Amino acid sequence: MHTWATTETEKSLQPAYRDQPVSGPRTGIQSAPPRLASLDAYRGLIMLLMATDGLGLADYVKSGHRSAVARLLEFNFEHVPWCGCAMWDLIQPSFIFIVGVAIPYSLARRRLEGESFARLFAHALFRSIMLIGVGIFLRSIGEPRTYFTFEDTLTQIGLAYPFAFLLAWAKPRWQFAAIACILLGYWLVFALYPLPPVGFNYATVGVDRFWRDHLSLHGFAAHWNRCTNAAAAFDVWFRNLFPHVEPFVFNRFGYQTLNFVPSIATMTLGLLASNLMRGDQTPRRKILCLAAAAGVGFFLALALDEFGVCPIVKHIWTPAWVLFSGAWACLFLATFYAIVDCAGYRRLAFPLIVVGMNSIAIYGLAHPWFTDMIHAAFHTHLGPRFFATVAGDFAPIAESAATVAVLWLIAFWIYRKKLFLRI
Repeated sequence: MHTWATTETEKSLQPAYRDQPVSGPRTGIQSAPPRLASLDAYRGLIMLLMATDGLGLADYVKSGHRSAVARLLEFNFEHVPWCGCAMWDLIQPSFIFIVGVAIPYSLARRRLEGESFARLFAHALFRSIMLIGVGIFLRSIGEPRTYFTFEDTLTQIGLAYPFAFLLAWAKPRWQFAAIACILLGYWLVFALYPLPPVGFNYATVGVDRFWRDHLSLHGFAAHWNRCTNAAAAFDVWFRNLFPHVEPFVFNRFGYQTLNFVPSIATMTLGLLASNLMRGDQTPRRKILCLAAAAGVGFFLALALDEFGVCPIVKHIWTPAWVLFSGAWACLFLATFYAIVDCAGYRRLAFPLIVVGMNSIAIYGLAHPWFTDMIHAAFHTHLGPRFFATVAGDFAPIAESAATVAVLWLIAFWIYRKKLFLRI
């Protein structure tokens, strides 16, 4: 793990964004790859959204404020129960997509430094292990023993990373083929897995009567219901291989370890976007290509969902979800690229870039183990009623915003010190 350092390599990560020709990972490297300010800004937005932890909107709405705007904001700052998508659901796929975009840039830089494929692959495996370890460590805080869970964002990236690393060396047509094979194969795994028998006791897998009546899928789509699917069955076997306090029976939100398999496809979409961004096409053409890819993704995903072939479900990362969330990621990247790198509004994006360049550090600091300390410090030094007095009914939102401000100031201090935490 590369910890706090100010080496020349680390200094090169600062936003000195130059337009230089860069060859791909399969060919000889002629020059250092330019770093995309737009990618750092996009990553920074995603990390800040994650750090808000819902911006206190749920508590605000629960206090009796049920205006249309408040309900809309609450919906978008929480995960949907199963099918569909809210803004909050786009955080994890964006993070994974961005990792895919960044891989070719990292490979080009490291190959320029003379590193062999064997060394690069060893580093990819090391990074994978570290990401999984950090994810498990953070999820284990407050638990009576190590909590071996693999559906966390970092563990999912860690599991998918070595496969995406290998695909980064392939030509785009093989990357497209890999995406198609992953999505079709994963769809078949679910489609061929038997449905629960008549009279099945759904309470044994955490599915209550309300869920069955209002949120469950029916017909062929029932193969993608919560906790009765192929990935859920895999976890009952896999998760119980690890030390545990109680046997694993189900994940109450329906998240599964095997989500990392279609996540490889999400990461590979990022590789394809990176091929485009590092190519010699004009900026206008790059933006149009990303927008066109988004349109195709939306069309395919909505068609699969509408005709009952495959629902759009983030919790189990369905093939339709890969296409739908990937479409959004392409749109976000195109928008940031147009505003930040093409129109030149880098100063405007600076607050996001500060966070985006230290995403791993912010990910750790945004965990409840640290944000709870910030809340406790507010109550100790400002008084338990400070935010209620100053902001009234908006107290939950104000306290959440103040917490994010503290996290940003920490990120800014780290940035000014030229310290970058990398794995």
